[in-house]
Amino acid sequence: SPPPETMAQPEWMKVESCSFNGNKPPITGRDGPLIAIGIEGSANKIGIGILQYIPDANGNLGVYSILSNPRKTYIAEAGHGFMPRETALHHRAHIVPLVRAALRDAGIQTSEVSLVCFTKGPGMGGPLQSCAICARVLSQLWNVPLIGVNHCVAHIEMGRVATGAKDPVVLYVSGGNTQVIAYSMQRYHIFGETIDIAVGNCLDRFARAIHLSNDPSPGYNIEQLAKQGGEKFIEMPYVVKGMDVSFSGMLSFIESEGIKLLNSGKVTKADLCFSLQETIFAMLVEITERAMAHCGQNEVLIVGGVGCNRRLQDMMQSMVNDRGGSLCAMDHRYCIDNGAMIAQAGVFGYQHGFEMTLEDSTVTQRFRTDAVEVAWREP
Repeated sequence: SPPPETMAQPEWMKVESCSFNGNKPPITGRDGPLIAIGIEGSANKIGIGILQYIPDANGNLGVYSILSNPRKTYIAEAGHGFMPRETALHHRAHIVPLVRAALRDAGIQTSEVSLVCFTKGPGMGGPLQSCAICARVLSQLWNVPLIGVNHCVAHIEMGRVATGAKDPVVLYVSGGNTQVIAYSMQRYHIFGETIDIAVGNCLDRFARAIHLSNDPSPGYNIEQLAKQGGEKFIEMPYVVKGMDVSFSGMLSFIESEGIKLLNSGKVTKADLCFSLQETIFAMLVEITERAMAHCGQNEVLIVGGVGCNRRLQDMMQSMVNDRGGSLCAMDHRYCIDNGAMIAQAGVFGYQHGFEMTLEDSTVTQRFRTDAVEVAWREP
């Protein structure tokens, strides 16, 4: 089989003296060095990340380093989405080779692993179960604690550590989630979200409607094609309801009127891609700015797979510049689902007293971001 996808470490990960000081210190008894393995497989990507924590000699928070982070992606044929059963079978076929690859790339033995973390939810049932089974087996085999992680919180924590963001308003945009989030009193509170389908799901279904390839991803192919458009802007439904957004009407418009325009030759695929991106991203920037004003924040962090879209980052950058703020964004290495983010959130939880029994290591397709107690941050 082809080698697993790997993500190079960013420069901050290569600097031994670099640490993250945005959390409370670990509790006594869990403040020592550790190595955690994170297993992510909530959608069409299966990733294994290995994270090392080395404490600071002066009692401050130590250094978190990603030792390896391979992943594999299930790619459906053009015109089709990825189905739960086929995706779960893909994950089962690749999870053991990925664990071996992650251990080999990290240069560690199984006896050095201190903790096994896995995605508890939200996500697709079949893929989640495949990864949870692997996590339970490894936890028992290696006799180490088991930690179930909220996928959404993992994206946020990976973003905070990778960018050094202190207390940002978070725009979380992916295939299954669209949320504007801010932290308060040890919870990530959702200020606004989609009331129907997620932004990534809208992009995926749009790509299927105009027969774009799923390789490497529909969103990436839309982004590249949109760069060739702009000569004709097609007005689409712009639906912002207070702090919430809706994308289903826009998708219905594209699947009916947009396809008619395309077939008539009046517009190109590039024009549709350009118009779709401009409309969707303007909606997201609007509700993010409103959350910044409400919370009195001047920093924005974009996380989730759609977050590596450069046009979205550019539009958000323009808005935060006007407000005298700053944007924290990442590329595909950490925006897209990966095992390291699960390990990162799992380590944070473990260092502040959290772990689960084998009986509690279930998965759930619905797991709200605001349902998690963020014990590692100051109230």
